[in-house]
Formats: sequence, structure tokens, C-alpha cells
Amino acid sequence: MTSLTGKTAVVTGAAQGIGARFATGLARAGANVVVADVLDGTDTAQRIRNEGGQAIAVTTDVTDDDSLHKMIEEARHAFGDVSVLINNAALFGTLASAPLEELDYDEWDRVMRVNVRGVLQCSKAVLSGMERLGSGSIVNISTNRIYKGFANLLHYDASKGAVAAMTKSMAQELGDRNIRVNAVAPGLTMSENVLAKDGIAARNEMVVQGRALKRSQQPEDLVGAVLFFASGGSSFISGQTVIVDGGGITL
Repeated sequence: MTSLTGKTAVVTGAAQGIGARFATGLARAGANVVVADVLDGTDTAQRIRNEGGQAIAVTTDVTDDDSLHKMIEEARHAFGDVSVLINNAALFGTLASAPLEELDYDEWDRVMRVNVRGVLQCSKAVLSGMERLGSGSIVNISTNRIYKGFANLLHYDASKGAVAAMTKSMAQELGDRNIRVNAVAPGLTMSENVLAKDGIAARNEMVVQGRALKRSQQPEDLVGAVLFFASGGSSFISGQTVIVDGGGITL
């Protein structure tokens, strides 16, 4: 039900962290994977090939249409039209926590440009190929934070709230073209960038105690939900956001 054999999948922000796990998981399900990241994704693509999968890495700026066009053309040349897009690229791990009165407007705009506009631009870039194929699946990555009201990352939370709203609107707009759009909303996940943040151990312990499943969330915990939405297992599901956070308490 979650086989992606022969399908071409683009994962943005896949050079490291959660995105790299998504790319590996899609490849293990049979997809030909395009590792699209502004950073060098060669290592992720090589790991996939070392496991017997198919992958290429393409340096990609999700906020630049020329860069996206180049990535799509390389994907088509290597594997064919894109049928799966995972909109994972976002600014988070490097963002400093700050109360709203101290938020820098330039950083606010930078977060919105990448986290919100990047989702729009990437989705636009894959549409023509999905239309040629007659179907497609777009999976957006949001966050459970938007359902809880945590403080001091208002720019990030606002951007991911927009992604959740966009998911429903995109699903309605693209349904007639047989393109499904869903989202995954992770809880606090122990990716490399998150682990490097100051005070994360204490923060994580508090979050764990509020979960039904009382352990740290790992990047691999998100792969199953992404595979489900990317594959035929969710062929009649669109416009939905699933929270993957170990049964965290929603306020």
C-alpha cells in the first residue's frame, strides 16, 4: 500500500536532518529520489545509492524559480516527471527564540519567504509534470506547535500555520487534476539541528512528559506518515493534516 516503485519524488531540504530521513524512506519504498537543497545533498544521495536505491542531488533554492526549473529538468532527465513532492525545506533549527517585541522584521520576512512562499513555488514547479502523469501527491510539513500556542517563535509558528491553511486550499484547487495535498505536523523532533540548540534537553524532557508515548521523537518517527500520504495507501485522502507527536496534549 505504500509502494512508490518507479515514481519520482522530490524532497526539499533533504541534505540533512528530517529531510534526509524522508529521502531515504521514500527510496526504500521504491521511489527515485531527488535530494533538493540549498546545501550540498551529495551525501544523502550517495547513502541512498549505497543501499541500492536511485537518487540524485540537485542544489536548489526553493525561493528561486530558475533554480526550481533547473531541478525539475534534472529530475525529468534522470527519472521522469515528478509525481511526489515533499515540501520539507524550512528555517527552524537556526532560529533564535525571542519574544514578539524583539523579533527582527528582516528575519520575519526571511522565514515567510522560505517556509511559506517556498511551498508555493515548489508546488507550482511540479504541477505540469503531475498533470502529464494524471496524478500526484504533495506532502507539506507543518508543526504541532500551531495547535498548542507555544511562545517565542512567532515567526516560525505563523509560517507553519500558513502551511496548514495552504494545504486545505491547495487540495481543493488541485483535486480536479487528481493531485492530492496533505500535511504532516511533527512534534519536537531530535534532528541534528535541534540537538544543537541551547537548552534543548530540558525543553525535550518537558515535552516528553506531556506525551502519551513518553519518549523523545526521532526523525524516523515521521517517515511512515509521509510515506502514507505520498503513496496509494492514501489515494482518497486530501486536504488533511496529521499530527505526529506521540500523542502530545493539545491545548
